[in-house]
Formats: sequence, structure tokens, C-alpha cells
Amino acid sequence: MDDNVKARRSAALKTPSGLPEQAVKDISAGATTLLADVFALYLKTKNFHWHMSGQNFRDYHLLLDDHGDELFAMTDPLAERVRKLGGGTLKSIGDIARRQRIEDNDADFVHPHEMLAELREDNTSLVMSMRSLHDVCDEHNDVATASLLENWIDEGERRAWFLFEIIRNTNG
Repeated sequence: MDDNVKARRSAALKTPSGLPEQAVKDISAGATTLLADVFALYLKTKNFHWHMSGQNFRDYHLLLDDHGDELFAMTDPLAERVRKLGGGTLKSIGDIARRQRIEDNDADFVHPHEMLAELREDNTSLVMSMRSLHDVCDEHNDVATASLLENWIDEGERRAWFLFEIIRNTNG
């Protein structure tokens, strides 16, 4: 490959954002890892939605469908924010698997209350990760990414709260 082609390909990846290179690197890395977690939690939430059973099936099934919709709605704005900054983001399911911090659950059967407890913990973990990324955004004065995160933190806290209240007085 000649130097002209290399230069064009490299330049195509450098979207001007007005942020210093280190800021782009730090925020893009954090946001891409967060995106992997969001996809992992989305799929886990849908898995539990599809495999829900028991006395409160309808209520839990619908709740998890709503939670899945909220999570999926985060994916495109988060990935596009990384690209607006000039960073690269996820490229495949394998890329998600390598980066995700939310653990999968491939069990054949999970009791409904165990599902909800696991999702509560995962949503709480996701909120903590968003807060950490918000701190990175604050350090680099990236108010746009921080603003997105603020709304998603509120949504995540709401999901965790709902799940907590459902399982508060259960024996599992």
C-alpha cells in the first residue's frame, strides 16, 4: 500500500472534535467499554425477558421488555458520540465479548427472583461505570458526553430501584 493510501485512511479516522488527543483516547476507550456493557446487559435483560416464568410472569416480562428498550436506546447515541469525538468503537459481537464487564448468564433455568436480583446488581454496576466515565468527561471538559451520561444514570438508577423494590421482601 502506498503512502498516499495510508495517509487517506488514517486521516479519515481523525474526526475533528476540538478535544485534545488524550481526551479523545480516554473518553472513547471508556465509552466503548461502557457500550460493550450496555449490549451485554441488553442481551441478558432480553434473555431473562424471554425465559421469565412463574406467578408474576406478565408483569416481569413487560418490565424487562421496557428495560431492554431503554438499554438498546443508549447504544446508537453512545457509539455515535465516540465517533463524533474521533474515536473508534465496537465492530463485532467478539469485540463486545472481549470488552464487556457485565457477566453473561447462559443457565438453562434461573428463578425469576434470581433474574431480577442479578439484573439489579448489573444495572447498579452499569450506573457506577457511567459515573466513572462522567468523571473522565469532567476532567477533559466534555460536557456533551457527560450530559448524555447524566440522563442514562438516572434511567439506570430507576431500573435498579424498580428491581430492588420487587425483590425486597422475597425469599428468592
